[in-house]
Amino acid sequence: MSELKRTPLYELHIAAGATMVDFGGWEMPVQYPTGIVAEHLFTRSVCSLFDVSHMGRLLIEGSERLKFLQYALSNNAAALKPDCAQYTIIPNADGGAVDDAYLYRFGEEIYLLVVNASNKDKDLAHLLPIAKGFGVTVTDISSEYAAIAVQGPESREMLTELSGGAELTAPAKNACGALELEGRRVYLSTTGYTGEPVGYEVYLKNADAKWLWNRLCGKGARPAGLGARDTLRLEASMPLYGHEFGLDHSGGEIPVYAVPLAKFAVSFAEEKGDFIGKSALMKQRDAYLRILDKDFSDTGALPRRIMPICLVDRGVIRGGMSVYKDGKEVGWVTSGTMVPYYDYGESFDTSTVCRRSIGLAYLDSPIQREDHVEVDVRGKRLKAVIPRAHMSQKYPPYVRPVVWKEEEK
Repeated sequence: MSELKRTPLYELHIAAGATMVDFGGWEMPVQYPTGIVAEHLFTRSVCSLFDVSHMGRLLIEGSERLKFLQYALSNNAAALKPDCAQYTIIPNADGGAVDDAYLYRFGEEIYLLVVNASNKDKDLAHLLPIAKGFGVTVTDISSEYAAIAVQGPESREMLTELSGGAELTAPAKNACGALELEGRRVYLSTTGYTGEPVGYEVYLKNADAKWLWNRLCGKGARPAGLGARDTLRLEASMPLYGHEFGLDHSGGEIPVYAVPLAKFAVSFAEEKGDFIGKSALMKQRDAYLRILDKDFSDTGALPRRIMPICLVDRGVIRGGMSVYKDGKEVGWVTSGTMVPYYDYGESFDTSTVCRRSIGLAYLDSPIQREDHVEVDVRGKRLKAVIPRAHMSQKYPPYVRPVVWKEEEK
């Protein structure tokens, strides 16, 4: 078996007592001694650090870089202003996702495409032949930079202390920029995979990674692992490649528009012109709009959609479990787990840590929000519901859990 790769922060994870696992060929922390529940709640209430140095980072350069990005990606790269980022898809010709990614434009010249760690080699094998038709180079710089996600209500305050009071980025989501933190050059963006309204991702030289991690821990941030990263992204209903993108439970390809975030990741703007998968994606978009109008006469291009699901009965839902409505199988769970939240009851004097089983499911397109369904949990069909959301971002800097209750929806 080939040796697992390690990030520049590996030694700090070991020193902190992290439980390490194989994640896409990388030896990564799944949790620390405090446990996943504590890490999840600390992110929601204070600030957590996530080592995301394993993610792929591809530098796009050349005179025709914008033409290439417009053709190879699903979003409108021409609309990306300097020091902004956008969520995008690397589509295939059939309207499926080779990967989902984030495209950053630092200043006027630097285009950085961040892809999933386990997909990096596959993405390069897909993108490099396309790049040959353009005046462009695609360079893998993943090994040259570390990446740390700083997520939670107090993340802005902590990072601003290191910047000497200088503004980190523009206040909007998906803003990015280059600045100095205590004399060290970093690239920073208001992006993240936790659903936090206040959160950042910081790219910096490998040699500076331990410094930033330790400085932020000294200011009250705590490390969090892959386990909490998964519960947080599920609470925010964010997709994970291999679960909500890629191949489905039966081996078929999940259409891009099956994922709700696709409406932010796909553009048919006139200046974009032709691009890979455009025809298939337009058919999916048209089916999606019909479904929103509750017209299910033609869902061939989008037979199922990814939707949030939460268990009403006691139990835990997991990926692969079948979902039923009125006795008929209507899909399956793509991701599921137990997620913690604080319940303050009728006052905010005391809080109780509660847990609920939530997830995402790939369901027949006619299924609607607030529909009651059942999940086959180890041979027993348990009551579940399709909620509008698992959480709300209406009250930043904190998120609020949206907990389904039969007596008060």
